[in-house]
Amino acid sequence: MSSKRKVLLLTGASRGIGHATVKRFSDAGWRIITCSRDPVPEECKRDPNWTHHVTADLGKPHDLDHLIAEAGAHLDGPLHALVNNAGVSPKSPTKERLGCLNTDLEDWRTVFQINFFVPLILARAFCGPLAQAKGAIVNITSIAGHVVHPFAGSAYSTSKAALSALTREMAAEFAELGIRVNAVAPGEIKTAMLSPETTVLLPRIPLHRLGDPEDVAGTIFFLCSDDAAYVTGTEIFVNGGQHIY
Repeated sequence: MSSKRKVLLLTGASRGIGHATVKRFSDAGWRIITCSRDPVPEECKRDPNWTHHVTADLGKPHDLDHLIAEAGAHLDGPLHALVNNAGVSPKSPTKERLGCLNTDLEDWRTVFQINFFVPLILARAFCGPLAQAKGAIVNITSIAGHVVHPFAGSAYSTSKAALSALTREMAAEFAELGIRVNAVAPGEIKTAMLSPETTVLLPRIPLHRLGDPEDVAGTIFFLCSDDAAYVTGTEIFVNGGQHIY
């Protein structure tokens, strides 16, 4: 792998924010290593910058170990950006909000494994290559980690709040290695995770529209670029101003 081109490792790549982020980095000429539970779409395999994809369920320890080994083998040098985008938000079959009392404890464990522990494990696993590149980590949090959300469940919301705090802690420690750590907190973005009822929240969004995955991808790219070389320990809200209410 050429040391002249920057390299991105991104989880949750097959759709939504992850897919848009891959395209944003590819357009800038980055080499890209990705992971998701699903294979990437066929048209994406023709992207010459999409170097390697690992199909893995990061909720399973064996799959997580496989990702670390496989990505490390294809990396073979500095890593300029790690984007922890993979996330899970369990839904009730009756569309009832899953709160503290009605969410199975095993679902809580799965949510925290993927949304919180996996970003920590990957950051630790790749801190060496990231330090080589003086690279950046971006954790994808959520507006639900800061307010009680009418649709996002309690397990998802608290895992994202924990990831926000982890971002701050990592920024303080990883700075000693020359690695910047930031977070992006999307609001109501048009992805498969979005509830159909979300449109009722439009009056609470100052820009009066749902966000596009590309809105988030652009912010992620900024935080991984040289333009953000003096930015660490911050969380950028990408929600059309929804958080100010």
